[in-house]
Amino acid sequence: MDFSNSLLLWYLQNKRDLPWRNTANPYFIWLSEIMLQQTRVAQGLPYFMSFTEAFPSIFDLANADEEQVLKLWQGLGYYSRARNMHKTAQIVAFEFDGNFPDNYNDLLKLKGIGEYTAAAIASFAFNEVVPVVDANVFRVLSRYFDITTDIATSGAKKEYTALAKELIPKDKPALFNQAIMEFGALQCVPKKPNCNICIFNNSCVALQKKKVAELPVKSKKTKVTNRYFNYVIFLDNYENTIITKRTQKGIWQNLYEFPVIETNEDLDFETIVNKIQEKFSKNAITSIEIYNKQQIIHKLSHQKLHINFYKVTISNKITDGIKLNLVRNFPFPIVIYNFIEKYSI
Repeated sequence: MDFSNSLLLWYLQNKRDLPWRNTANPYFIWLSEIMLQQTRVAQGLPYFMSFTEAFPSIFDLANADEEQVLKLWQGLGYYSRARNMHKTAQIVAFEFDGNFPDNYNDLLKLKGIGEYTAAAIASFAFNEVVPVVDANVFRVLSRYFDITTDIATSGAKKEYTALAKELIPKDKPALFNQAIMEFGALQCVPKKPNCNICIFNNSCVALQKKKVAELPVKSKKTKVTNRYFNYVIFLDNYENTIITKRTQKGIWQNLYEFPVIETNEDLDFETIVNKIQEKFSKNAITSIEIYNKQQIIHKLSHQKLHINFYKVTISNKITDGIKLNLVRNFPFPIVIYNFIEKYSI
């Protein structure tokens, strides 16, 4: 088909030289795909290099401590990806002797591997004829063929997968999957693509109908919840402080943080001071001051966090704490780690 042949030619002339494209090793391909979920290549590449240096084989990753994995992941977000990745590494290493399943259906059974990731590994590592469908593929196909199906609906994935399956060359599945994703990432970008230089500017239906900006259709929007975190950094006369691990399910599970008071709304300084004194009354508090004069806003996919950090000095010795200069060795959410760096905690 002209579409597929033209796409493959474009890819061979324009593809980026990325380390996970120069191998058929399913371990490296899997690592890259997990890291690049909801992450730009420019952001994910340094993490990929750090992980492959620290864990050159799946056995190295499987034998690593989870905190080491989370520390290396720090700043990449969606930390459940890292936890699932670590668990899957242990399954593949210890139950499958380090060998990944070599087909789409069996890959789907592994923790943290969904339809897209399974298809990517199956085609890139094992050359299975199975199409990948991610946001880039949705965009390219919807524009080229003028598909108006809402990609947020349950049937959209099935419709697009069926179309991609018709287009994928049976002898070049890996190349085609890489090509269509790369085309969406570099040429058919979400906003203001340069259609004048596009190889499909004479055949793209959306361009002919002047509908490029309208596609793909996605009507559902994620509801954003506001949360208010007030972190308390205790300091005694011996440079000790307190950090705790978030063990509950939700954001930042198994990452560390300072003691926190979460409120339903933004409160003034005096009210927060009262809450700190009330909640931590067993400590001999001598002073409370705020580090950040301007509230820190940290946006997640479905939550907007309003964060303040408070310095609380106490006269009694912290017996179950940690030396202040050691806290940066622990895995923190990036917003807290950035605070630690900025204020030289």
